[in-house]
Amino acid sequence: MFAIGKDYHFEKSITINAPAEKVYQNISSMRSFNNWNPWMKLDPNMKIDYSGNSGQLGDQYCWDGNDDAGAGCHIITALVPNQKQSTKMLFSRPFESDATSNIILTPQGSTTKVTWDMDCELDYPMNLMSIFMDGQMDKSYGSGLETLKQLSEK
Repeated sequence: MFAIGKDYHFEKSITINAPAEKVYQNISSMRSFNNWNPWMKLDPNMKIDYSGNSGQLGDQYCWDGNDDAGAGCHIITALVPNQKQSTKMLFSRPFESDATSNIILTPQGSTTKVTWDMDCELDYPMNLMSIFMDGQMDKSYGSGLETLKQLSEK
């Protein structure tokens, strides 16, 4: 018998030719995150509302977009300068769910390894879709990380 669990985890990494301090500038606030957030491209007319203190715990943005982008809020829950950003995502459309995400910076000499992950719980029947999610997540995370690399290496 084939069983699919409720827990879903995805992560992708890239090496950036820049020190962690420079990369951190591009992940430390929701405004800077949205400069390379791959999902911002899904709807050029997406409504974005920022709140909280930029670059601090509670910094957040809420979005309301087309059917591809959906709607929800993305909130910074932890920041470790030059090392890590953690967030919680609350999705309200196309369906209600939540997820957590981390962006971890690991210095490697003059470069920085960036690992971006996401964890969520998918109830039935959404958990059946998880076997198809890796391909789409890989494409989205790959696009975002490539843009982060370009911004950080300037």
